[in-house]
Amino acid sequence: MLYCGICHSDCFACEDNWGNAMWPLVPGHELLGRVTEIGEGVTKFKVGDTVGVGCFVEACLECEFCKDNEEQYCDGGMTGTYGGERKHGLALGDKKMKTWGGYSGSHVVHEHFVCKIPDNLPLDKAAPILCAGITMYDPLRHWGFVDSKPKVVGIVGIGGLGTMGMKLAKALGHTVVAISQSEKKKDMAKERGADHYVAMSVFKEAPDTYKETPKCHLIINSVSADHQAADYLPLLAKSGTLVQIGLVT
Repeated sequence: MLYCGICHSDCFACEDNWGNAMWPLVPGHELLGRVTEIGEGVTKFKVGDTVGVGCFVEACLECEFCKDNEEQYCDGGMTGTYGGERKHGLALGDKKMKTWGGYSGSHVVHEHFVCKIPDNLPLDKAAPILCAGITMYDPLRHWGFVDSKPKVVGIVGIGGLGTMGMKLAKALGHTVVAISQSEKKKDMAKERGADHYVAMSVFKEAPDTYKETPKCHLIINSVSADHQAADYLPLLAKSGTLVQIGLVT
């Protein structure tokens, strides 16, 4: 293991905020490392490759969901990067062993859940792409914003996820509307690629303040705090889509 990002959900798990933590627990699910050993059946990687691993490391690979590249819905249950029951790479003849996350020294992973890291990516900045990056990219891909003509994408919540989402949407050629509660993150959002900025505290009182802001074809809401998602509906274009990815506890 070379690097591992720190995700808010790791902190939640360590504090047992979901009530299902199994101790001892070694979190970390934005893994970046170098291959030191491969099994006999491995064909995609060689020793020395720089690779990344995301939120889960095993699934049956045979059910309808796995065959449709939706392994997170595996009928047999996917195995998380940490705190899951390991099926491969058992040590010392153990029949049962938990997965330890990216804050450990090494990890054994089925090659299906490993991806190569391009040589031109700074390794210390690449690890968060394995969770925050894919979390924001997948809604863009799923709703057809990767290979589409330029549209308007709104990003709610200008934190780690939101910042990543703004960069991705901008790189894909879209107009980006950053949406936050107050004006305090406006300058930072513009620096990260936002073309427009909406402060909801202002919008709810005086919506005409933002009459020049284009309506969003897609809004990705990364906020995990308690809030009313319906507040963002007036910012949607006709037939627009609001995607909630922030996990509200």
